Amino acid sequence: MSSHRAPHRFTAVVIAACLVAACGSDDDADDDASASEASSSEATDGDAADDDASASEASGSEAADDAMDESDDAMEESDDAMDESDDAMDESDDAMEESDDAGSSAFPVTVSTAFGDVVVEASPERVVALGWGDAETALALGVQPVGASDWLAFGGDGVGPWAAGMYDESPEILDVTEVNFEAIAALEPDLILNVRGAGDLESHEILTEIAPTIGIPMGGEAFLTTQEQQVTLISEALGLADEGQQLLDEVATEFAAVRDAHPDWEGRTVSVATRFGDVWGGYVEGEGRLDFFRELGFVQNPAIADLEPDGGFFATVSPENLAVFDADLIVAFPIGFEVSDIENDPIWQSVPAVGDGRAIVVGGDLSNAYSLNSTMSALFALEQMAPLVDTALGS
Repeated sequence: MSSHRAPHRFTAVVIAACLVAACGSDDDADDDASASEASSSEATDGDAADDDASASEASGSEAADDAMDESDDAMEESDDAMDESDDAMDESDDAMEESDDAGSSAFPVTVSTAFGDVVVEASPERVVALGWGDAETALALGVQPVGASDWLAFGGDGVGPWAAGMYDESPEILDVTEVNFEAIAALEPDLILNVRGAGDLESHEILTEIAPTIGIPMGGEAFLTTQEQQVTLISEALGLADEGQQLLDEVATEFAAVRDAHPDWEGRTVSVATRFGDVWGGYVEGEGRLDFFRELGFVQNPAIADLEPDGGFFATVSPENLAVFDADLIVAFPIGFEVSDIENDPIWQSVPAVGDGRAIVVGGDLSNAYSLNSTMSALFALEQMAPLVDTALGS
């Protein structure tokens, strides 16, 4: 407001000065000069106020511009982040498509078995697993069978606690006493696994009429399929050979670690025994229970190795001949009996290794895991068995 009032004051002062000059007074002339200076000072103050106002307005404008620029920068950064997110999603989609393509491109595959080559034309979607541990092997590879045999009577999904919860939908549990071809056909499988089975040619030929069937390995015998053979054949049939090798490598690494931690086990003899009915049995070369200990550095008891197998994977031992089991270590388990039925047997107690405390009798989940010898159950058994062996041998 001072910038508008200053001109009016200046005019009034000039008129007054003229009147005083006409009167010829020097003092009044001095007053006129002072008034003129005051008026000039007021005008200068007004201009300064205008400059301050203009500067304030300019400063406010610059601040607003800066805020706008910062907002624009933030929006650009947000857009860049969204672009990066979109790129990441695109890469993820591409990776999934490549994975699907890789799985599909694995087929057709040819798997060599004791009954000849089997061609699997496309990635199986409905797998039936009949062999001992075949279902768990498929599960370990990420494939859920629609039908499976429960050899150890686990109940439920037919798997041990080490594989609990791996099924999204429970499989049809199939009879193990005899092959039910009608029940298998009703499941409409596109692949049948019977890798660790009886190796019966007649049954195999009927199964192949239902779907491509992977039987025992080349040169194999009834129920003597090794863990490595089982994983290799099944992973090849599923188009997952690399994943199968990873499973085997994992198991080998864990066993090697325990073996390296116990160098005193190397070369020591072991007998693997069982009691069923009125007879005993000693497990022979090629059977998974013996392979378990071979991977830990043990060797087969020569006395058992000399026996003639009569059940494919074990040799019958009469109760009065239990001394044949004597070795650096004996590992036994009951079939249809309790652990105490073996431990309290007087003839068993007379075996030197038993009397020395170098015998282990296992039951329950440990016995089942050890007997099944799938990749998952073997790791479960190793964790529990190693401390027992350590104690028995005092190492």
